Amino acid sequence: MAVLPVEQAMPVIPAIGEALSSHAVNPWVASAYLASGVLFILALRGLSSPSTSRSGNRYGMLGMLIAVVTTLVTHDIASLPEIVGAIAIGGGVGWVIARRIAMTDMPQLVAAFHSLVGLAAVLVGWAAFLNPDSFDLLVVTGVESTADTIKLMTAIAPVSRIEMALGVAIGALTFSGSVIAFLKLAGKMSGAPILLPGRHIINLGTIIAILVLTGLFAMDRVDNTTYFVAITALAFLVGFLLIIPIGGADMPVVVSMLNSYSGWAAAAMGFTLHNTAMIITGALVGSSGAILSYIMCKAMNRSFISVIAGGFGAEAGGGGDAAKTDRPWKRGSAEDAAFLLKEAENVIIIPGYGMAVAQAQHALREMGDVLKEHGVNVRYAIHPVAGRMPGHMNVLLAEANVPYDEVFELEDINSEFAQADVAFIIGANDVVNPAAKTDKTSPIYGMPVFDVEKAKTVMFIKRSMGGVGYAGVDNDVFYMDQTMMLLADAKKMVEDIIKNLD
Repeated sequence: MAVLPVEQAMPVIPAIGEALSSHAVNPWVASAYLASGVLFILALRGLSSPSTSRSGNRYGMLGMLIAVVTTLVTHDIASLPEIVGAIAIGGGVGWVIARRIAMTDMPQLVAAFHSLVGLAAVLVGWAAFLNPDSFDLLVVTGVESTADTIKLMTAIAPVSRIEMALGVAIGALTFSGSVIAFLKLAGKMSGAPILLPGRHIINLGTIIAILVLTGLFAMDRVDNTTYFVAITALAFLVGFLLIIPIGGADMPVVVSMLNSYSGWAAAAMGFTLHNTAMIITGALVGSSGAILSYIMCKAMNRSFISVIAGGFGAEAGGGGDAAKTDRPWKRGSAEDAAFLLKEAENVIIIPGYGMAVAQAQHALREMGDVLKEHGVNVRYAIHPVAGRMPGHMNVLLAEANVPYDEVFELEDINSEFAQADVAFIIGANDVVNPAAKTDKTSPIYGMPVFDVEKAKTVMFIKRSMGGVGYAGVDNDVFYMDQTMMLLADAKKMVEDIIKNLD
């Protein structure tokens, strides 16, 4: 509430409502933000292919640079030393993390970054709520006059309250959900689903409560802190409740969906801050993350609505049948594998999370190079959900400098297994399990998998016969007549094979 003397208040009353409710944008600023948006779109386009991913990253970096510089130049946010100091601290932390983080830890790093985006949205929303005048969010709601003063009654505009509430809610959900995802991916929390009784009713009721509170918050005549606190607290809670019932096998979709949530949180905060670049960027991240989640759901035979509802991996994640090690199987050695690989004409390599854990991608690329020197046609087959995040295997193979034209997606190479002399499986399991096609009782039934059973010889690297995949089910490929089990650490086994190829 603002208080002004009569002689000062009277001339400005007609203009104050207009000034507080209008947010004219400088055309040059709008043009700069538009350029940033175009560059972000080009970045997404570039990232759609490994061969153009570097240029895509450059477009994204340039777009963000333009957006940040434009914002700093056109807004009186803080002193230059404060801004430079904050950038230096954040950049330094990011540099250290990027240098130290192992590629096997990339999924949990992505989840951690998503949590920071969500937390940033919450903090910005609360900053706007506590200092609405600094964000140009106030409108005049009434006038009270006395003999000496005129009291202008101001409050946050209803539309701004809705934007703030949604931004904070989505941000809080993203933060708590990403923290749980990080703990599961990092092994600091069990990957098995934690099922609460009536969890779907609890989740739905909590989300409805958030929407109702948002409506009450928007219609209230004053800026009610109780509503805003309740919205924030319930959103933190629902993020936790949505992720804990999800099994580890479905974590790639979770990471993708949390990425989408972080984008929508940023877009909502863009409206609050009247920042076009944030709106564009958030919408791009949110929509692309949702599209990727949908694609991955199809790849895993999951319902997209189930992803949003939470608990969709409860029946498939962590804790199914134990491996049936009493069934007959054949064990091979590095010497046996090297002999068969050198005699082959076509070899298809299927990497999985086990390769990432063993950090065997460089040794695998070296083995591929040696085989090519012997005249063998070597290709790599990547399943959409191999690993613990979207594109996990693609990133590892790119790090090892595997040529892009040797890497194929499931739908492009699956028909080639019938002509393959060797299907070389390193650390994968569920994505090559034929139960997905034949066993209607299997938790992975309906998920598209590689037809490795059609290859003349199958080589399967895993640590022991006692383990099963993340979905917790046994794999009939282990026991096929043409399968040779290579039980060892993936990196050591591949290195031993290379020695025997010479």
